[in-house]
Amino acid sequence: MSRAVVFDVDGVLVHGFHARPDLREQWDEHIRSMGVDPDRFQTDFIFDIFLKKVLIGQTPLVEALDKRLPGLGYRGSSMAFAQFWLEHDGQLNTDLVAGIRRLKAHPDVRLYLATNQDHMRAQWLWQTLGFGEIFEDIFYSARIGMTKAHQGFFAFADDRMGSSDEKPLFFDDTPKVIDMAHKAGWEAVRFETNAQFFDHPWIAARLT
Repeated sequence: MSRAVVFDVDGVLVHGFHARPDLREQWDEHIRSMGVDPDRFQTDFIFDIFLKKVLIGQTPLVEALDKRLPGLGYRGSSMAFAQFWLEHDGQLNTDLVAGIRRLKAHPDVRLYLATNQDHMRAQWLWQTLGFGEIFEDIFYSARIGMTKAHQGFFAFADDRMGSSDEKPLFFDDTPKVIDMAHKAGWEAVRFETNAQFFDHPWIAARLT
């Protein structure tokens, strides 16, 4: 019987936003170079319309940028801004991805993503960054209509993955998400470094 192994994206597969501030790759200078104050971008966009509407699929990213960027001092194309954002927020954790590719070779492994993403970035991760070549599916907040802070997210993923003799094994960097995954009956591991993946007994047995 196969086992589902599930990964978060940001802070795990991709360097960038991490639940621990000291591990985040800051891109404030990139935002500033576009003429946008990074603090206001966080307060007036990210912690407002992005988290409240975009991330759960109620408002498309570009539409939200059209509404808010002019008030933040940006006069260019929202499409160009979105593309810039994607390109500067997608540095792969190459060692981990290489390990996952090795794991994929085992017939008892099924690989998935579980992540809070808007539609545009999810598609970019799947196609441009190449995750579609590694994983069977991507479960993301805009697709499901809720974030990983809700049990419904995990119920959706369970339904798509199907039944198995073993609990899904999940790597995520956010403690609250880990708690929610545990409540859903998953084996959830808080990810801080690649060691949490490579040293996990079930994983290590298949990579040796």
